[in-house]
Amino acid sequence: MAQSVVVLELDPGVARSLAGGLRPHFSVHVTQSREELRDNVLRTNPQAVVLNIEHWRLSDVEMLHRDFPRIPIVCTHRIPDEEMWMAAMEAGASDVCPTDDIANVLTSVLRSTARGAAA
Repeated sequence: MAQSVVVLELDPGVARSLAGGLRPHFSVHVTQSREELRDNVLRTNPQAVVLNIEHWRLSDVEMLHRDFPRIPIVCTHRIPDEEMWMAAMEAGASDVCPTDDIANVLTSVLRSTARGAAA
């Protein structure tokens, strides 16, 4: 399985759920800090990053998008609203999904990686 996704998530239960939903399609690397995230992205050259914006700032999304412009960033949040979705998209995210909607996160990652491959 050559394709990978890096997940930045502090909650171990959510991290396990996300990893479980993504693993049939990707090798998943779960991280819990910005430093680990950057190291993982540099080491694995993932097809996407999944980042919980409840625990991280929009400036983190901007930094990731600036430093790794070809890697889609799918943000998660327990209750994403339209304002949050717009702010995350403006920061460089490719989508924002409810944290507990693993199927939606997977669909967004697959869609984002397909767009990246076509570009």
